Amino acid sequence: MEAMIKRCAGLDVHQETVVACALTGELDKKPVKTIETFPTTTIGLLALSDWLSKLEVTDAVMESTGVYWKPVWNILEDNFNLVLANARHVKNVPGRKTDVKDAEWLAKLLRCGLIEGNFVPPEDIRDLRDLTRYRKKLIHLRTSERNRVHKILQDANIKLTSVFSDIFGVSGRRILEAIMNGEKIETLDLQSMVDYRSRASLEEIAQAINGRIRRHHRDMLRYHWDHMTYLEKSIEELEVQIDTVLIPYRKEVELLDTIPGVNQKAAATFIAEMGVDMSVFKSSKHFASWGGLCPGNYESAGKKKLVKQQKGIRR
Repeated sequence: MEAMIKRCAGLDVHQETVVACALTGELDKKPVKTIETFPTTTIGLLALSDWLSKLEVTDAVMESTGVYWKPVWNILEDNFNLVLANARHVKNVPGRKTDVKDAEWLAKLLRCGLIEGNFVPPEDIRDLRDLTRYRKKLIHLRTSERNRVHKILQDANIKLTSVFSDIFGVSGRRILEAIMNGEKIETLDLQSMVDYRSRASLEEIAQAINGRIRRHHRDMLRYHWDHMTYLEKSIEELEVQIDTVLIPYRKEVELLDTIPGVNQKAAATFIAEMGVDMSVFKSSKHFASWGGLCPGNYESAGKKKLVKQQKGIRR
């Protein structure tokens, strides 16, 4: 294999240690191999950075296994050309599996330019990605709590869902709070609770809330209600933080918002997942492949066989 990088390193990253193998020397000669092991604490990673700088290493590669590579990447990305390799693409020969061998194998592949790096967005995009993914998680949790409220209401034979399309609107929230507080709701009381735009009549709403609710039901409703309101507040705070991070990308957000079916929130998710610099993808075909939107190639003896489409990122 023809060497292409004079000074490179392979990093085998684990939870507690990083095994580093540096290959240095002229391209037409056998490289000098140096191997060291460092702890994954901040002090240890800084020592790794100093060690690589002392050897005048320019490029380093590591596998994208779990989340252990992230702190290593955060400390080294400013000083070296880092490559994040897909673990499936850099498997070594079976029977030669040790930490040192793995680090050496990664360094050899990198030195010969045989590793295609994974897409790693800039730091601010990574921060935005964390925020948008966590927002989605909180929305799922809020939906779960709302479903639990529906379940308690049905158990108490309160049919709010039959008269309101959304029981968590203005009118539904007022009635639910009165039910949780143990208030006796008459038809006249509903006049101040129900919005005038409600399609259901006050008599229909009064019949719907005439159930058999016990103290247990009120307590359970309160538990779910408090958690749901906490989640809603957290989602609002996340939205503010997401908007702050998106300030430098306001133009891109407006362009994405012009696509039918894409709103501001979806545009934020797009930017968080794929970034704004499309030059990291060689072509539109590579971008589609990265998104899991096209099958691979499997041809043997002039015959093309069926290949399953790889699983992309649902987001």
